[in-house]
Amino acid sequence: MPLSSSLICCPSETRLHRICASISTGQTVLTTTELSSVLTLLTENDVNHLIIDQSAGTSEKEIAAAHDLRSRLITFLKKHDLKTQVWELVSVDEARPAVEVTAFDRYVAYERLEDLVSAYLARMAESVNVPPSMTTEAIEIPPDSSRLTPVSDAEMDVFDGNVPLVETRSPQFRKMLTDLEIAGGHDVAILLIGETGSGKTHLSRMVHARSPRSDQPFLHVACGALPRDLIEGELFGHAKGAFTSAHADKEGKFLAARRGTILLDEIDVLGPDQQVKLLRVIETGEFEPVGSNRTHVSEARLIFASNLDLEPLVEQGKFRPDLYYRLNMMKFEIPPLRKRKMDIIPLSRLFIQKFRSKHGIPVSKIDDAVLDALLGYPWPGNVRELEHVMQRAVIYCRDGVLKPEHLPPHLLNGQVGPTNDPSIRLGTTKPAADENSLGQQVAVSEKEIIEQTLYKNNYSRTNTAKELGISRVTLYNKMKKYEILKSSQSNN
Repeated sequence: MPLSSSLICCPSETRLHRICASISTGQTVLTTTELSSVLTLLTENDVNHLIIDQSAGTSEKEIAAAHDLRSRLITFLKKHDLKTQVWELVSVDEARPAVEVTAFDRYVAYERLEDLVSAYLARMAESVNVPPSMTTEAIEIPPDSSRLTPVSDAEMDVFDGNVPLVETRSPQFRKMLTDLEIAGGHDVAILLIGETGSGKTHLSRMVHARSPRSDQPFLHVACGALPRDLIEGELFGHAKGAFTSAHADKEGKFLAARRGTILLDEIDVLGPDQQVKLLRVIETGEFEPVGSNRTHVSEARLIFASNLDLEPLVEQGKFRPDLYYRLNMMKFEIPPLRKRKMDIIPLSRLFIQKFRSKHGIPVSKIDDAVLDALLGYPWPGNVRELEHVMQRAVIYCRDGVLKPEHLPPHLLNGQVGPTNDPSIRLGTTKPAADENSLGQQVAVSEKEIIEQTLYKNNYSRTNTAKELGISRVTLYNKMKKYEILKSSQSNN
């Protein structure tokens, strides 16, 4: 039986992410934080269940907007003869009398919202037709004064053998994973672009593990960690006497991998000569070890990765166009964790499961304040940073309850660590008192836009000015005004 589609309207973005994190990934769920968008989404999509969270609205304006939506929604459903079931979430005190007067299918009293919505959608997914006895039922969740969210082993157990699977609630990331799985089933070179810690190595291992080459070696070569004059020897090997310390023949990665997979990480650091030889390997598999005239043929599958978009490097003459276009046909961009917030809580639970087993520390519950802190942090180090944070939290947990004091101080204080994305401001994320004026906020936004565009174009002022629609002189003056010149020069 097909799964039902649902629409959730929740004015709190943080709570909306927590709701999404509790929902099974197999369900089709639309979300919005704007009441005004509900009717539009109902018109454009086939929605069987509508859940509106009215519990957060306490001001007169919010209450008035809720009443207006309720009236318009009733009229809309009748006019279009829609069978959409509407579930309105209200506070515990309001629930009982509301059941008697509502024109909607149900009102709900709740404490743990995400648990309730998850249970409801799971039940609805089993049957499109809801039993008549449920049409006016008010479901009450027992009060929980500590407001703790339980950690479910089944919910977090997404491992399959030695290779962790990738689970996401982000439509953008899910689409990318589907396309990657299709490409992974064919013998083609793959390019992964993503920030540090976003999961490039993990996805490469997953592609290898699910390919016919899974019984062959998987070799990870960190090009950025190797001196440029030694990269060729590492990849292609070398003959005895090729250089002073070459006392014997050495087999390179392209031969050592046999018919397995090679991940070449940080390929943006490769020089022009190395790029030419790499392109030849991609096209024909052929190469010669350093100091040798003997041609070998590599049978390994190649996966490339980079923290930077390669297109600006091509424009600057630092990356060969022919190699770029060869790799760009199978390019996959991994979204940073801050752009898929709905994955933060499920990943956190997964890491809790992992580290409580590894360190033998019982953790049964997570304080809601911990979840709010995790959702409010931009995660410049992405999934890797989240994993380390959760390991620290588990280690310091002593009473079975994960609390805010178990998190790193910088996370609780809104301090953002170093990142290669200038759109994330270093230091505190909370504006100082003198930053609240409109002029200050506009200046901050303009500076961030310029920094982000410079980064996107690999600090090319010509391309940045063109993208922003301003002259190079104007860009230079603004960079000087916001003291961006020094950082730009250091990156050139």
